Amino acid sequence: MQNLESEVRPYLSRWYEESVMHIHRVVQLVQANISHLLHAALSHTRVEVTGADERTKSDVARFIKAASLQGLVQEEPSTASLCKTVSEDLLTDLVINCSSSPPTFTNAASNRFCDDWIQAFLNGAERVNPFLLRQILENFKLKAIQDMNNLKRFIRQAEMSHYALFRCCLFLQSCGNGDVLLQNARAEHSGLPEACGIIRVLEEFLAEQAVGTAQ
Repeated sequence: MQNLESEVRPYLSRWYEESVMHIHRVVQLVQANISHLLHAALSHTRVEVTGADERTKSDVARFIKAASLQGLVQEEPSTASLCKTVSEDLLTDLVINCSSSPPTFTNAASNRFCDDWIQAFLNGAERVNPFLLRQILENFKLKAIQDMNNLKRFIRQAEMSHYALFRCCLFLQSCGNGDVLLQNARAEHSGLPEACGIIRVLEEFLAEQAVGTAQ
């Protein structure tokens, strides 16, 4: 019993620091740019931190890991295969230079879904409530997982119904996370020709929508 206590007590004493406080420090560091980290976590983008001490680098790495959906979404290939397939698509890493204040971001990307969560994270940091920030991060992941599962269901239905394909287009347009969802769907369905055909149509639809919005 004493041995168990000696092993558990150090773990419990580190839990608050390792599982909660790093989220608060990262949000304080990057502020509204938190959306770039959220997008990087969902899209399996590698993140490099320069001009920072080891604790800051560790905080950012743990935040990315905590915000990632690895191991949480239902995947047809292995997680390693998914990450490899996705990473092959990505030409650039997200670079955070902490030598200036505020930090500067290179190759930063985001979308409407991630942008919509900025204020919630800023509010949590302002209230100095690390547990609230942890809950906000979990809610962010839950919503992303729900959207990803909805997209996979729509893709299965779209293989047999043009109306389902139309609903899928509307869903991607409204969710604000279409780029990330399709990126993951393409990796997960790489061995299914019919699903890949549906995904190509959806990618073309999003590209046309992006051009229309830019004009």
